[in-house]
Amino acid sequence: MDQLGAMKAFVRVVQTGSFSAAAREQNTTQATISKKVAALESLLGAKLLTRSSRELSMTEVGAVYYENCVAIIAELDEAQAQVRSQQASPKGILRVAAPVVFGCQFIAPILGDFLKSYPEIKVDLMLSDKHVDLVAEGVDVAIRAKQLEDSSLVARHLFDNPLVAVASPQYLNRFGEPKAPLDLKSHNCIVYSMLKSVNIWHFEHSGGSGDIAVPVSGNCRCDNGEAILQLALDGVGIVQLPIWMVDEHIEQGKLKRIMPNYFSHPLPFNAIYPQSRYVPLKVRCFIDYLKQRLAEDSSYR
Repeated sequence: MDQLGAMKAFVRVVQTGSFSAAAREQNTTQATISKKVAALESLLGAKLLTRSSRELSMTEVGAVYYENCVAIIAELDEAQAQVRSQQASPKGILRVAAPVVFGCQFIAPILGDFLKSYPEIKVDLMLSDKHVDLVAEGVDVAIRAKQLEDSSLVARHLFDNPLVAVASPQYLNRFGEPKAPLDLKSHNCIVYSMLKSVNIWHFEHSGGSGDIAVPVSGNCRCDNGEAILQLALDGVGIVQLPIWMVDEHIEQGKLKRIMPNYFSHPLPFNAIYPQSRYVPLKVRCFIDYLKQRLAEDSSYR
């Protein structure tokens, strides 16, 4: 017997509510559908459906088997879709949302090569530090520097984002240099307002003393990393930013890393996309390409 065909017939009988409806859907007879389900019951040695003149219902065993059949058929459909997609070229408009600085520093430089590799893809790059609603805005993939909180989305890890606390020499000359995290309480700290805990900075001593959570405050907060960097360069206060945003300024002496024996907890950078049984090929190609190029780039480590 065709067991897969019988399983599909059984599932459609349950979903449509009758043998005749399932038969019409498959352009066959009610007797054929009934024989498939009966053969399946014979193979399993268990009754799956109870029939009466007025209604059709699943037995307790049938309900369990139905759930398993739905899962198996879905897995097969996804496997077939993935194989078909591998034989085709990714195409269509790919809408990518990313933070401004990350997009300019990491995505824009590789976008030309990506488009050459996938000539049938067109990219709509949306740079903003605001967290967009992927479904409402029609975004295919977003880059975010935070843990995933929405269970309707899927996160694919790109890299861990090391943070460092820095200040300008002018600021440190005026207000002194903090030696330990708790010293930050008496300093002007500029915070990134897009984080969940904007006024709590976390550190760990190089000797492994565990998490040190420090409440910080200051006369300015901002939702854009580039603006925060500029405030630090202007001597306004102490900031906590990714190493790849400040390393050049540290080398040039425009900023100084403070408390070098204490390490800030890194933020995970993830590619986020809507949860689905089948991820579009254009999305998978972009994330794979970005992850590969990031692995080759040591500037953010």
